Amino acid sequence: MAKKVCENTRGLTDLQRHYCPGCTHGIIHRSVAEALVEENLLDEAIGVSPVGCAYNNYLYFSCDMAQAAHGRAPAVATGIKRVHPDCTVFSYQGDGDLAAIGTAEIVHAAARGEKITTIFVNNAIYGMTSGQMAPTTLVGQVTTTSPFGRDPDTQGYPINVSEMLALLQGSAYIERVAVNNVRNIVAAKRAIRKAFRVQKAGLGFSMIEVLSTCPTNWGKDPIQALSWLETAMMPQYPLGVFKGAALEV
Repeated sequence: MAKKVCENTRGLTDLQRHYCPGCTHGIIHRSVAEALVEENLLDEAIGVSPVGCAYNNYLYFSCDMAQAAHGRAPAVATGIKRVHPDCTVFSYQGDGDLAAIGTAEIVHAAARGEKITTIFVNNAIYGMTSGQMAPTTLVGQVTTTSPFGRDPDTQGYPINVSEMLALLQGSAYIERVAVNNVRNIVAAKRAIRKAFRVQKAGLGFSMIEVLSTCPTNWGKDPIQALSWLETAMMPQYPLGVFKGAALEV
């Protein structure tokens, strides 16, 4: 009899995902779902969906989900957690949702030490709405609103969200990971599991920033996009733990 070595996680529904070829949202979804199952948290989990490419991930996760207005997922997650303190509450947000219109929401949730977990997907561009420049767009990166490349003299510099939030006293655990190869995918899920354990222990705010690809709006094929993430994005957004390295949970 053949030995089963892989199966679908019960943390995700059977619906086909809507993402573009080469987009790594699906990998991140699976990592979150598997982490919830492996930590025995799925049945008590409540997620908050963003506005952006992952706007309808409430159809994909096999747990209770709520939909937030653009950028407001940390506020919605805060309200849910305060009403249901025994539940595991997470928001799932892209860089436009979190680092642009939602900047104040994420900063103050972290400053208050809200006992929620944020999964922050950083692909350095607005993916759903035609590929505009995002707060995380790299200097020199071409987008539909920076056709000659991002110029810091007129458009400023990228925001390193993890480094910024790590400075706040209320943040307990902040780590940046990537999903561009098997080793990094394994490390990403490990970090997500730790973030959920930090929340369960009541230690404060936790966020995992995940460097992700957007082949469609980067104008690259999936293989080129994985390479560009490593060669272009990682120098600006180095992987690692920015807060909570000594946590034992």
